[in-house]
Amino acid sequence: MKIFVAGLPYDLDDAELTEIFEKFGEIAAAKVAIDKETGKSKGFAFVDMPNREEALEAIESLNDISLGKKPLVVKEAEERPSTGRPPANRSFNNRPQGGSSGYQGNRNNTRFRP
Repeated sequence: MKIFVAGLPYDLDDAELTEIFEKFGEIAAAKVAIDKETGKSKGFAFVDMPNREEALEAIESLNDISLGKKPLVVKEAEERPSTGRPPANRSFNNRPQGGSSGYQGNRNNTRFRP
């Protein structure tokens, strides 16, 4: 079961995260999200626990406890679409032309020539 953890102290690393969760059972993976530009923690992480009962116990025990200044949010992770494209109901090709923004788009697909 994949677990989402938010509200982590910014100096917490993968090893410390693993140590916190392994008290409840086996850990397949524990990864703190790192900002690519700064190399610093984003304050949230994902933990993968193969045993669902142990994962649910970890969620129940750790949710809303404080490791720093703010309480943790610990819950089952929600699956995200991995296509890299916007969802079908948000297609950029189906936008109505015109509108309040004043942008009319390039309606006849000709290039702009100054």
